[in-house]
Amino acid sequence: MERTTVTTGDAPQAIGPYSQAVRLGDTVYCSGQIALAPGGTLVQGGIAEQTRQVLDNLKAVLAAAGASLATVVKTTVFLKDLSDFAQMNDVYARYLGKEPPARSTIQAAALPKGVSVEIDLIAAF
Repeated sequence: MERTTVTTGDAPQAIGPYSQAVRLGDTVYCSGQIALAPGGTLVQGGIAEQTRQVLDNLKAVLAAAGASLATVVKTTVFLKDLSDFAQMNDVYARYLGKEPPARSTIQAAALPKGVSVEIDLIAAF
């Protein structure tokens, strides 16, 4: 199987030594996205605004890989505070709720740039 690095300007560039995503055959492994706009500016607002930006970023990375949110099979959600779960979940459901993928949600002690949410995912098509 061919391994391809996925990069798009429609999502923020990696802030470390990793790829936005890697495609292996018909599977896409997206690195965790945080609430950075494509230009690298941190999105203002609470958990709902941050979750929207994260999911928009992931949607853009998936599109660059030839996939979509409809092909997502697994997500991992990292929350700075589990009390944000319900608000994050409301936004998440708008993006992935029709036929939701498998998911894990955990509270992390800290997230990059002090954000409240980070999400990574795997898509297969």
